[in-house]
Amino acid sequence: MFHVGGARSALYNWAVARQRGGTFVLRIEDTDAARNQPEWIDGIINALAAIGIHKDDATFEGPYFQSQNADRHRAAAAQLLAGGHAYYCDCTREQLNARTGSEQLGYDGFCRERGLEYAEGRALRFRTPDEGETVVVDLIRGEPAFPNAAIEDFVIARGDGSPVFLLANVVDDLDEGITEVIRGEEHLSNTPKQQLLWQALGATAPVWAHLPVIVNEKRQKLSKRRDKVALEDYLAEGFLPEAMVNYLMLLGWGPGDDVEIAPQAQLEQLFRVEDVNTSPAFFDVKKLTAFNGEYIRALSPADFTAACAPWLTAPHAPWEPAAFDQKLFETMAPLAQTRLAVLSEITANVDFLFLAEPVEDEASWNKAMKAGAAEVLRDARAAFATATWEAEELKAVLLAVGEQHGLKLGKAQAPVRVAVTGRTVGLPLFESLELLGRERVLARLDAASAKLA
Repeated sequence: MFHVGGARSALYNWAVARQRGGTFVLRIEDTDAARNQPEWIDGIINALAAIGIHKDDATFEGPYFQSQNADRHRAAAAQLLAGGHAYYCDCTREQLNARTGSEQLGYDGFCRERGLEYAEGRALRFRTPDEGETVVVDLIRGEPAFPNAAIEDFVIARGDGSPVFLLANVVDDLDEGITEVIRGEEHLSNTPKQQLLWQALGATAPVWAHLPVIVNEKRQKLSKRRDKVALEDYLAEGFLPEAMVNYLMLLGWGPGDDVEIAPQAQLEQLFRVEDVNTSPAFFDVKKLTAFNGEYIRALSPADFTAACAPWLTAPHAPWEPAAFDQKLFETMAPLAQTRLAVLSEITANVDFLFLAEPVEDEASWNKAMKAGAAEVLRDARAAFATATWEAEELKAVLLAVGEQHGLKLGKAQAPVRVAVTGRTVGLPLFESLELLGRERVLARLDAASAKLA
């Protein structure tokens, strides 16, 4: 599944590429066969398309597959070995622990001068400089310096000869002409190593920009094991792609002038990677939901109706397909559009129209059907039987019933709402009654009265 952090990184890369007439490159790092399935790759491409990054756009290039560049990875490893930048090592972790007396210390360079040849099981290590420092020029974080003495001679090819991620990543970037890398800050610790590899291969490293980590309400890094992090899950819940894009682009960056709700094209033009914050970005689901509500209310009636469609059929809709009335829904839709925070809420808001009986919600029933509710239902039923069937007239009738019982309208309508819709909250009651029709309303009031009795 596509992590929201990956989606933010993609949006920032996309914005920079489009601003500068460049190319957004999608590479699938698929060398781990256990984590590589065709449907997952399709999922990534579809998720990108959902947030406006389309593979048929001129700015888009790829996807490339890391596994298809394996020969170049091996050739680069051989080049580094031939140039004296790498050496073979047969040390085990146990041997290293015995020499250093610690399981935490890095590699001690034991095999540097042993001159070992290739043999099965021997790893290839990069020879890091003993002195000086590696300075990473980062558009967000300035120029952090890493003492070379603190960087161990890291492995670039495993004992079976297969290059590791660090080297494969550098070679792929080099071959694909990558000039800017905008990625999460968890990769910052890899960057001095990758930069040393670029230099050893005789090439100029790209421009780096490491984005702040995204955290939850407890200020813990978003984790797929603990938090809802998949972009697809939010879209499936009824968050609009446009709202997701808007919110994700503001995670760690802002356009200034208190601008928050803005279309993707505008945010792309305003985005400056240099202005991204270094502090962790809080993924505030409440704020995202508020954004989504704004976007829902901005939809045209036709677009809103179309956007609701997935939640009006199985498996989301609890009613029989034949019971659904598209024209009735379109009449009710404007009332719902102003109230939804996510599109999936539409089902519960309109189900009373298409179910034979309202849903049974025990908490709503117990809250509304208190002392005096039976009398209100009885008198409301009698008044509704002869009232003009229009929302304003129905409101006036129930207001009068409430006054007879010493109740304000809000208290008087509570048992009627639950009897008719099954819930204590929902769309405007009197418009709902008008659309449901006199016959069905009276039948539901009778059923509720019988249940109370």
